[in-house]
Amino acid sequence: MARTVARVIVDALEELGVQHVFGVVGDALNPLTDAIRTSDGPQWIGCRHEEAAAFAAGAQSQLSGTIGVCMGTVGPGSVHLLNGLYDAAKSHAPVLAICGQVPLAEIGSDYFQEVDNDLLFRDVAVYRATVTSPEQMPRLLESAVRAAVTRGGVAVLTVPGDLGDREVSEDRPTRFALDRAVTRPDEPALMRAAELLNRAPRVTLLVGQGARGARAEVLELAELLGSPMVLTLKAKEGFEGDNPFQVGQSGLIGNPAAVHALDSGDALLMLGTDFPYRKWYPRDVEVVQIDAREDHLGRRTPVDVGLAGDVGATLRALLPLLEPVPDRAHLDDARQRFVRWQEGQQRLADPAHEHRWSGRLRAAVDNRDHEVRPEALAAAIDAYADDDAVFTSDTGMATVWLSRFVTMRADRRVIGSYNLGSMANAMPQALGAQLWAPERQVIALCGDGGLSMLLGDLMTIRTHRLPVKLVVFDNRRLGMVKLEQEQTGLPEFGTELDNPDFAAVATALGLTGIRITDPADLHDGVRRALETPGPVVLDVLTNPEEVAVPGRPTASQGWGFAVAKVKEILPGRQG
Repeated sequence: MARTVARVIVDALEELGVQHVFGVVGDALNPLTDAIRTSDGPQWIGCRHEEAAAFAAGAQSQLSGTIGVCMGTVGPGSVHLLNGLYDAAKSHAPVLAICGQVPLAEIGSDYFQEVDNDLLFRDVAVYRATVTSPEQMPRLLESAVRAAVTRGGVAVLTVPGDLGDREVSEDRPTRFALDRAVTRPDEPALMRAAELLNRAPRVTLLVGQGARGARAEVLELAELLGSPMVLTLKAKEGFEGDNPFQVGQSGLIGNPAAVHALDSGDALLMLGTDFPYRKWYPRDVEVVQIDAREDHLGRRTPVDVGLAGDVGATLRALLPLLEPVPDRAHLDDARQRFVRWQEGQQRLADPAHEHRWSGRLRAAVDNRDHEVRPEALAAAIDAYADDDAVFTSDTGMATVWLSRFVTMRADRRVIGSYNLGSMANAMPQALGAQLWAPERQVIALCGDGGLSMLLGDLMTIRTHRLPVKLVVFDNRRLGMVKLEQEQTGLPEFGTELDNPDFAAVATALGLTGIRITDPADLHDGVRRALETPGPVVLDVLTNPEEVAVPGRPTASQGWGFAVAKVKEILPGRQG
């Protein structure tokens, strides 16, 4: 019996092992959603906003290492997918977006809701095509999936509404051929890298997500060279726990020990990272970079030797060429600085700190209302979360506190919009994560601005009874924007948020809502939220004046804060 275009697509998704398809129904998608309804394969997850659907699909892709799938109906539905798809694209997460389109005969006529999807997704997609005949199936679908998986990106397949239920004449099985090659550089390139590293007394490692599959080799390398290991945020997972070489992150979310480790080295070895912030790279050092993507080599900082290849395969070939470094001073100095910084951070996160003289002095300046410190909230989450918890975090201050206080020990996972830097990602990514791992604890560290932007999909969480724990860092601010304004000398403007009681909102929607306003209730409240069955919104009123000091604070930033505070105190409009 011949199958329809829609049935071919849904059967192929089942063959690929896709468990969930996220989207919002619409007339152009009707043949596809009906094929899902009558299938034993993927489950349809109806969201309240297509952006949330795309974020959820991207989250499943990043966590599973396989393809995620979302759908948007004709015109506006497809447009709404765009931001979540950009996040997947910049995270190199394979995602297939299936978009509806106006009837085939109406394409190009400026029909109601018509949008040129091939043009719309031109920048975000590694592959895009519009099905114009049933005879193009399953070939176009195979090409879309193959491109998304092998190139690590978004593929968009557009299906006009009157094509989905038409029969495919050549009904053959789909063939995806998704095996990816594992490559490494040739011997001369490896020799050049070894010569450079062997003559450098102090080598610092900058380790990114691309090295996560080579943990054993990276640790062996650090031991051999006596190298401190600076981690990107996306490398926390896989390298932070049980690692005597790591010294945390650099950049605005980082710490002085990581900055010192970079600046005091003679050579920098970059492993699977495209860390984008150029001013945080060391100067006057020789650089070796290993990355599977050739176009990443040298685009952030000048590179003396660029090695294109899989990090694990490359290190296995490089390690025998390296000479052990007996002097551990570079590593020991960086680690000692890191431990001292961590101890200082933990003191700030201790609620009892506010009652000591140094804490009282600090509170008199930046926390006169004695609200919950966000550091303390993040540290409490770290203390009570499961060892295999999955964390998501909103862009901004929630990510800063996760970076500094939530450790990726044991089997913990973490994702966020760490390349695109979108707002509102944590909650829908947690939605996708919980469906991917229904038995694991999923905790979203939400900014109040981020959660409120896509608040409607709390109802998706309720509908599917997902036991997601949403922790709201409720500082009534767009906190990172406030920080950015003040460090340049501008008074805070436009960042204040007139928030509801998010716990009460959650309760009204049928979720458990818990609200914390007193630091004395913090630990009991966090413990109760994580132990409560079902979905929970934990709304914690945090100090809006909290400042995250970067790893390399500058005099201009300090002066900027001083000027900004004066402007904020003075009445009226200040120039």
